[in-house]
Parts: sequence; structure tokens; C-alpha cells
Amino acid sequence: MAALISNLRILEAAPNVLAFYDGRIDGVRLHSKEPNWLDDGAFSLGFASYAILNQGDALVYDTGISTEHAQAVRDELERRGVTSIRVVLSHHHKDHVAGTAVFADCEIISSEKCARALRENQKAFAKSSPPIDPVIMPNTVFDGVMELSVGNTSIELRPLDVHSFDGLTIYFPKTHLLLAGDTLEDTVTYVAEPHRLEVHCLELERLATWGIETILPNHGAPDRIAGGGYYPSFIGATRDYVEKLLRCRKEPSLQTLMLRDFIAHDIENGALTYFEPYEQVHAENVKSVLAI
Repeated sequence: MAALISNLRILEAAPNVLAFYDGRIDGVRLHSKEPNWLDDGAFSLGFASYAILNQGDALVYDTGISTEHAQAVRDELERRGVTSIRVVLSHHHKDHVAGTAVFADCEIISSEKCARALRENQKAFAKSSPPIDPVIMPNTVFDGVMELSVGNTSIELRPLDVHSFDGLTIYFPKTHLLLAGDTLEDTVTYVAEPHRLEVHCLELERLATWGIETILPNHGAPDRIAGGGYYPSFIGATRDYVEKLLRCRKEPSLQTLMLRDFIAHDIENGALTYFEPYEQVHAENVKSVLAI
């Protein structure tokens, strides 16, 4: 276990908010030299799960990329005096639910869409590399918006259909902070549903009306997360990227651009931070969009 989490960093991302960050370490792989979801997605691109702490209560936002990471999160929370833990799942993708077994005795909250997707993918996840078995199913399932309190910190669970149809974000109405899950990703969003990009654009426009001041994504640059997160320009940059991907279908000149050139404006203005491994993500995004 120690080797698997030897690079895990605990970042004070915001008041009462911890980020448990791992990855973006050149030459390091956790599972295998062979292609696998853990090394080639979550770890290589960097992953943060979050915990909101207040007055002995904690809410964990996504259970991390392994049971070992999840156990490290739980151990740290208990070391800090937490006596009550709840879990919220941002969506059903593997890197967000791999550690659910560690929280089997806790309340696990998800949207109805996420719960359904987990049931449908349970067998496939058990056969994946590395396998996720068991996946603990959510025991509190809802539709729409849910209001919660962690100690005296008020939060809202708000659905957002970007990246995945079952996306669920956490919004802090007093501080206007957003825990974004995978709805926003730096350097660029990973296109998991290329046939639904038009929906994602509309949802990003809706997100821009929420009055958000700072954003903490699951995939992002560790120094930006440790520094308090991203600014609202992150939303516009993501929308611009998705819209430009859609233009690739009719504009061949865009199809061959490297990511650095594709998003040059938003790198220059600081909305996005360039991380070279996302060149491969971008190439796959373009390929999937053109295949529709």
C-alpha cells in the first residue's frame, strides 16, 4: 500500500476543503507497463479527490483511484478528528469510484443517473485493469438538486451534463466555490460522449450563469489547486474548446493542429495550463468527434 500512495499529496485547497492529489509524475506508473485505465488516464493526467471538513463532519467528493488512496483519505480525516463521513460521487467513471469499498459503512450519495450507470457497469468494472471489485452502490440516490450541510458549511449538489451524462458538482453558495468533478478539466476536457457535445456546450453556458468565483476540478494542475483553484475563465475556455472540436467536422485545417496551437489563446491568458500529456487526449478527442 505504501508504494501505491507514496506520491499522494494533501493540499489545503480552500477553507475547510482538502484535495488529495496524486499523479503527473514523469516515468512513474502504479499498476502496469501495459495500457490500463489507472496509469494512462487518472494517474498520468493527475487526479484529486476532495474532502470538506467542519466540526467533526466530513464529506468526501469521489473515492479516488484505488482502495489504497481511499484508505489514505479516510485515515487522514480520522487523524484530524472527523467522526462522521459521507461520500458524494461526481459520476460513474472508474477513477472516481475505485475506492468505494473503503466507505462501505458510510452514506454514499449519488444522482439517480450515476447509480443506474454503476449498476450497469458493475461486472465490466470487475473485469477492468486494474479491477474494481466490489463497487459499493450508493445508498442515497436523488434527482435534481440536493442541499446538505457539513458542520455549519452549506453546500448544494447540482447536476451538470458535461463530460458524462450523470455529472454532479458541489456548489458553495456562500463562497461561490465549485467542486467540478470532471465537468471541467485542465488542460482540456476528455470527450467521453462525442455524440452529446452540443448538449455539453449548452450546459457550460448554464454553468456560466451560476456566479462562480473559484473552481476546483478533479483533473488539474496541482499548483493551481493548492493555490485556491481556477477562475471563471476556465468555464469559457472549456466551452470554446468543445465548440472548436465541433468545428473540426467542417474545418479540416483544425483537425491537424497540436493542442498547444488549438488552445493557444486560453493558454496565453491563463485560463488553461498546458500539460503535454493532454496532446494525446486532444488527438483522441478529435478522432472521436470526426467518427460521429
